[in-house]
Amino acid sequence: MNEATTIKLSGEQRSELERRVRSQTIDARAARRARIVLLAADGVGNHEIARRMEISRGQVIAWRRRFAQGGVAAIDGDLPRSGRKRRIDAAEIVRLTTQTAPKGATHWSTRTLAAEMGISDTTVHKAWKAHGLKPHLVATFKVSRDPRFAEKLEDIVGLYLSPPEHALVLCCDEKSQVQALDRTQPGLPLKKGKAATMTHDYKRHGTTTLFAAMCTLDGAVISRCAQRHRHGEWLDFLRQIDRETPKEKELHLICDNYATHKHPTVRAWLEKHPRFHLHFTPTSASWLNMVERFFRSLSTDRLERGVFRSVPELIAAIDEYIAVHNENPKPFVWTAKSNDILQKVIRANRRLGSKKNEALH
Repeated sequence: MNEATTIKLSGEQRSELERRVRSQTIDARAARRARIVLLAADGVGNHEIARRMEISRGQVIAWRRRFAQGGVAAIDGDLPRSGRKRRIDAAEIVRLTTQTAPKGATHWSTRTLAAEMGISDTTVHKAWKAHGLKPHLVATFKVSRDPRFAEKLEDIVGLYLSPPEHALVLCCDEKSQVQALDRTQPGLPLKKGKAATMTHDYKRHGTTTLFAAMCTLDGAVISRCAQRHRHGEWLDFLRQIDRETPKEKELHLICDNYATHKHPTVRAWLEKHPRFHLHFTPTSASWLNMVERFFRSLSTDRLERGVFRSVPELIAAIDEYIAVHNENPKPFVWTAKSNDILQKVIRANRRLGSKKNEALH
């Protein structure tokens, strides 16, 4: 039969253990361990200690052995044991998500990161949600490199925030290659608890180009559709704007840098019509033209889910949408100041420049 581990206490050790037994604030488990050691030091056997304290004999043996090996410090805490793993710091999840990538992939998913860290994917998801991280999404951008960016920016934003008196500001552009798409099978309508359906494949029936000029004053749109978007079609659209706007008003047209807008024939016509003033957006900055916002509404509200079996049917749908819009037009209100936009572009260029230098080195 194995003999019990002999316990011998110094005066200091006994005082500390007795203090723990008497304490009203110490953890109950720490007080129980101290009492086990004191009884053992007084020569009480393991079985009797277990009976008196109503615990298992195994506990008595374990704590008696630990004290013999390490003294009072050895009974201060539990040994590592199996069970639920410690909670991972959310900061580590954020660091790995934003600063590293998995092998053979461009970004983490909840499952791949969870497997890497040895935690549950739910834990990863909660940390991402709390910190606004969405690695599966990527936002596109384009920073203008136009050397006259600041000049053009101030010119256009100035037209929005402080338009000239006795003049109209028109945001003009073409929405080219609008496709007349017909679905290969009819979809199902929207029902309670079920979304409308649409086949992913389609039949092409041709394209059209929409020319549009949106008045910043009231949001009304002048439009026409054409088969192509050469300088001739653009010139026809300018003539239409000339017909449909008050003759006494100066016209300030905001356009992009498309070559047809600057064709010699167009310039010659503009010289004969001095009430037209063209203002060009910076290169790669079409977002400055507010008609782009109207094009987005047209696409999401009418074109993306539409079924068109011919180009005339597509043009009729576009004309109807614009006619309904013009019955109660509402202008888009520009609020961003040119200096705020310029500072953002400067910061973006600096950041991109530093990233480029890092890549080169």
